[in-house]
Amino acid sequence: MLTYTLKRAGLAVIITAISLMLLISMIQLIPGDPAAVLLGPLASPEMREMFRQQMGLDQPAVIQIVRFFGRVLTGDLGTDVLTNRSVLVTVMEQLPFTLALVAASIGWSALLGIPLGCFAAIYRGSLADRIVGILSVSSIALPAFVVAVYGLLLFSVRLGWFPTIGAGDSGAPLDQLHHLVLPSLAVGLGWVGYLARMVRASMLEVLTENHIRMARAFGLPERTITYRYALKIAIIPTVVVLGMGVGNMISSAVFAEIVFARPGVGKLIFDAISTRNYPVVMGAVMITTGFYVLCTLAADLIAAGLDPRVRSTL
Repeated sequence: MLTYTLKRAGLAVIITAISLMLLISMIQLIPGDPAAVLLGPLASPEMREMFRQQMGLDQPAVIQIVRFFGRVLTGDLGTDVLTNRSVLVTVMEQLPFTLALVAASIGWSALLGIPLGCFAAIYRGSLADRIVGILSVSSIALPAFVVAVYGLLLFSVRLGWFPTIGAGDSGAPLDQLHHLVLPSLAVGLGWVGYLARMVRASMLEVLTENHIRMARAFGLPERTITYRYALKIAIIPTVVVLGMGVGNMISSAVFAEIVFARPGVGKLIFDAISTRNYPVVMGAVMITTGFYVLCTLAADLIAAGLDPRVRSTL
């Protein structure tokens, strides 16, 4: 297990470095002059050139990549060109809002999707299985921004059950949870159906294996077989997918944060791209990429702990 952990950790570092290199390369391809956008049309050519030198945009992409990694190793992610604040401080102020949204979305979608998948597998071919299948496919087909817009119009504007914008008062946890309901619904609804379909398929496969037949032959209760033996193995692909799904949820959180005017890293990146605030873009994406890689690493280690056969796959 230690060897597998070290290999996965090394691969995670490599993936993070490659992702950041691709990010900086793609930033170079974004149309528009950041100096013209940030300084305005009245800025002189000399001011724009000085600004490019301060941001390091006058250097080749390779030099920019090396300098950025050098600053990262010292814990410096740069300075926000609009507010003159540390990028690390700016991102860390917004990160808890996004993490709360992602955690709530993963939590309620897993608590609903996994039991639905087990239920559909146990009653395979029944009317209940067909209903779960239809609802699962329907939820997967709904984009997050569509759920966010219609959820806002129905539950906030028309019914008035939930607040329309913001994240709630910082000193009121219940108010924050109240503001979190609709955004987490928009981000996590599609994952309910996805997890239900994945758990159902895994359960159907595991329930036909020899050790499950042996347990039935010994007369163990069906509930014990399902939840103690079959689910432990069937849940492994779901754990791995949930780890990778964090990245997808962060991207979906961008729409939820914009629609509900909710603070977060997604909205911060969107605003930074709009203003060509490259230091904030690179710092925020680096932190979210690192978080995504850590979640994937944790999911792989959990899967390896549940099933020793996974350790031989790397």
